[in-house]
Amino acid sequence: MIVNCFLNNHIVLGTSVENKGDSCAPPSPSSVSGRGRGRGRGRGRGRGRGRGRGRGREQEAEKGQDERNYPGASLLMAAKRAYESFPKSLMEDVHKWGCMKQTGVILKYMTEFGSNPSDRNLLLSGQFLHKGLPIRIARRAIELEFLVLDEPHCCPCFAAANDMRSFREIKDMNDEKEFTRMIKAIKVRHNNVVPMMAFGVQELKKGMDLKIVYEDLDDIQQFLDRFFMSRIGIRMLIGQHAELHKPNPPHVIGCMHTKTSPLEVARNASESARAICLQEYGSAPEIDIYGDPGFTFPYVPTHLQLMVFELVKNSLRAVQECFMDSDKVTPPVRIIVSQGMEDVTIKISDEGGGIPRSGLPKIFTYLYSTAKSPLNENSDLRTDDRVTMAGYGYGIPISRLYAQYFGGNLQIFSVEGYGGTDTAVLIDLSFVL
Repeated sequence: MIVNCFLNNHIVLGTSVENKGDSCAPPSPSSVSGRGRGRGRGRGRGRGRGRGRGRGREQEAEKGQDERNYPGASLLMAAKRAYESFPKSLMEDVHKWGCMKQTGVILKYMTEFGSNPSDRNLLLSGQFLHKGLPIRIARRAIELEFLVLDEPHCCPCFAAANDMRSFREIKDMNDEKEFTRMIKAIKVRHNNVVPMMAFGVQELKKGMDLKIVYEDLDDIQQFLDRFFMSRIGIRMLIGQHAELHKPNPPHVIGCMHTKTSPLEVARNASESARAICLQEYGSAPEIDIYGDPGFTFPYVPTHLQLMVFELVKNSLRAVQECFMDSDKVTPPVRIIVSQGMEDVTIKISDEGGGIPRSGLPKIFTYLYSTAKSPLNENSDLRTDDRVTMAGYGYGIPISRLYAQYFGGNLQIFSVEGYGGTDTAVLIDLSFVL
């Protein structure tokens, strides 16, 4: 079984022995952190204990030196101090919340409920989040706690759980407004999660055996899928509640738009992606968009924008690099928006060389990217919010999660040689109508 651990903000890959006592029990941090305690004490007093303590002090010193040298060391030390300040009762509450069942929310219900953002509805929404968010945050904290060797890396989740735990019961609108300010601050504190996780995966890839087949690393893939899907859900709930406090234009209900135009979203996302391509290469392929400009449906425009932006960006890069040194005319990227009885399909087609058959199973993994990573040892992970052409390896798998969040999907078809790659975003209308 593969066990992935975050160590000093890096993910390292190791193997664990099957736990005979409880196959579901994760390894405890103290049992695998290599702090030099076991061998000395296990052999009794005297020389064994002395050797154990000496080896422990050496490893502690080496570990401390590593922590001071890696990017964001000061952030880690601050997180350690914060983690140690958490009361034991918080840990008990987090594990209690993590065993509770979370309540799902469908887009149709959020649209109907948010269409009348009265004080009563805002109060009910705040009370729902006051009970529901701790469960979602606790599940992430517990998984990170079991996954992480150094506890401070799950500190932000525990800090968020502590904020939720410390907040009193919401009884009136003053409580609700204060609660809204708190959860908005939690959302902002977690803005840099994607580059932090990308940096960890990048470090994992450096230490991996090149013979390892990416799609076989199911533990890593499943953990990251759960982690990011949970993140999408938490940020969606917080964002929706916060946006309901603002005066919304017609057809806008919080984060949702009841008349989202996929053609308009595709046009805006394409312009943004093309601007990045121009900045990176000095030129960019044209983009042709086809579809019914009058067709609309209820959806979250920011989700759709993110998906189309990432996929168009991939196509632009593929075409640009394929025809960079060619005398041939660079073919355009084509976007087709199609409305069906059950689905809305946004198909993005390019002639950028295609994807080899052996590469197709890898494209939905977080460990795969054909571009150089934009992150390096000098990156400031707290403030680094650059938009890059490629390199994180997260664009396609996270786009698929956004599609799946409301019942849709993302599919990729490729014809190597001709250079055709078709990426289709499928939106299930039964989830949104």
